[in-house]
Order: sequence, then structure tokens, then C-alpha cells
Amino acid sequence: MNRILIHPSYFPSIAQMAAMVQSSHVVFEDDDNYQKQTYRNRAFIAHSNGALLLNIPILHSKNGVKIKTKDVKVENSFPWQYHHLKSIQTAYRSSPFYEYYEDEFSSLFTDKVGSLFEHNMKIHHLLCELIDIEIPFSFSKEYMKDPKETDYRFLINAKAKLQYTFPPYHQVLEERHGFLENLSILDLLFNEGPNTITYLKDLKITPNPPL
Repeated sequence: MNRILIHPSYFPSIAQMAAMVQSSHVVFEDDDNYQKQTYRNRAFIAHSNGALLLNIPILHSKNGVKIKTKDVKVENSFPWQYHHLKSIQTAYRSSPFYEYYEDEFSSLFTDKVGSLFEHNMKIHHLLCELIDIEIPFSFSKEYMKDPKETDYRFLINAKAKLQYTFPPYHQVLEERHGFLENLSILDLLFNEGPNTITYLKDLKITPNPPL
């Protein structure tokens, strides 16, 4: 896989992370209009009752004018960072590698977040460090309707039914609700640790449109 075009997201889905790992260069879309119900501000983790949504509240435009994703600000009047951290701790404290990584994530839930885009990029840098990968990247200078890069922007759609097969790996709560596929990269990292990179490289990711 060569250069790809993709959206930065909040603790990316496994499919998104695999696409980036398998690319030679990532171009992050930063000139698009913000859309609701996407991985821009949400992630799914495995919880006791199944997939649990973690959603970052954002400040919406009061006059109905569309906002660029790079200009979106986070709504911090609600303690979302505290609740997200507690949910993650409850879900993964018994996973094999949670304690190994937990301190690395602490600042993401304590430092105040202003820009959603900057927060997602901060997460991206940390994930690359923990997974031990280097992914050259740049940013789009304008919204590209017909990009030269392989277009993986559809992976930002949290409701898309992807035509991919996600091989099962060990999940702590699997006995309760079965294997849950394409969760946040956090699920793979906390359960598989150093094997995360192998899983991502082996996952067959192609630019197929969602069903």
C-alpha cells in the first residue's frame, strides 16, 4: 500500500490503524467539514455488555454554519475525560498489557483538551510510539474530491459495515459476548501488546467502499 488519505480520529479503529501501518505515507484530511456520528470524536471499546461508545462532546456552531474539523473545539463542561478513563480502566484492567501501557495514556485524560484535531494527532503520535512504528505523514491543503492518494476516508464512518475479515484475538470479556471486531486500537493493544503490529500488518485492508 502506498500513500493514503485518511481522517485523524479518537483512538482509531483497528481498520484505520491497519491502513496507516500498511501505508508508505499518510495524508491526514484536515479541510473537511465536521460530521456527527463518526470516529472523529468517538471510539468503541469492549465492555461487560458488549461494545461501549466513548464520545467526546464538542462545541457545535450556534448559527448553523458548518465547521471545519480542524476548527472543532471540545466541550469541557462535562467531565468526559474522567468518565472515559474510568470506562477504559473497568474494561481493561485485567487485560494482559493494560498495566504496561496505562501510564503512557494518563496525560490524555488529565491535560485539558481544546482542539479535537490536535488531540487526535497527539493520540496518533503516542500510538505510533507504543506500537513502535514510524509513519511519514502530512496534511491536506484543501479538500480533495478526487485525491491522488488511495482514499480511506470512508473508514471514519462509525456505522459503515466494512467488507473486511477481522481474525479473532484474545479479548478479556469474550466469554460474555463473543468476539467484537474492529474496536478501538486500545482493545488490540491492551490484549495483544507487542503482537499488535503483527496483527495490523497482516490484516487485509483494501479500499473497498462500505456496504
